[in-house]
Amino acid sequence: MQYTLKKSLGQHFLKDENICRKIVAAIEEEHPKQLLEVGPGAGAITKYLMQLPGIDFRAIELDEEKITYLVHTYPALEGHLIHQSFLDAAVPFENSFMLVGNFPYNISSQILFKVLEWKSQIPVVVGMFQKEVAQRVAAREGSKTYGILSVLVQAYYDVSYLFDVNEQCFNPPPKVKSGVIKLRIRSGVPSMKSEALFFQLVKTAFNQRRKMLRNGVRSLFDEETLRMEIFSKRAEQLTVQQFAELTFLMK
Repeated sequence: MQYTLKKSLGQHFLKDENICRKIVAAIEEEHPKQLLEVGPGAGAITKYLMQLPGIDFRAIELDEEKITYLVHTYPALEGHLIHQSFLDAAVPFENSFMLVGNFPYNISSQILFKVLEWKSQIPVVVGMFQKEVAQRVAAREGSKTYGILSVLVQAYYDVSYLFDVNEQCFNPPPKVKSGVIKLRIRSGVPSMKSEALFFQLVKTAFNQRRKMLRNGVRSLFDEETLRMEIFSKRAEQLTVQQFAELTFLMK
């Protein structure tokens, strides 16, 4: 059975078995009991995941043609596939579950925000992203790639950059390099006044990342607070912890 690749869905299917096995090894280390794969595509990783012993496995796929192909090629997947966009989906398990995917690059930021929404149930993520996005999520303060995604994800997860993936490992080859990262839930989330204020502060601060912090976030603090030394720094110089601490001083 054949399938077509849909540009509109950002489909670039992994074809390098060595890379597939490396991703599966990173998953197996975590001994998941429940596992959700986002965007199984033609089943490059799926065929390994469904064989993991004692696992409750599900995969979510928007493309109906790929669902048909997967069930035809791997009949054991019948009943384990959710035909929906991950961004619109409800939580597929009652208890905690691991998330894995060769994530569509055109919605990678939205996928990470969805992970943050579900963080109380997702202790570990192993995901492939466009290399720039993967590096951004893993970046530390002081680096040019450190930004909104870095701070928001790292407030809740420890991020490890696992390895690069070359364009030629895909069909068709994307125009960009890829990277695989692992997120593991942090044991201690920094104390903050509220999550909503934390998100607001981080997004506002990085909207004008070249400016001194006090100019970018003036609307969120009173004048006296803004005279503090920390507001002379730029957003990319602040640690996750410092952003969390500043929420207690917001209006």
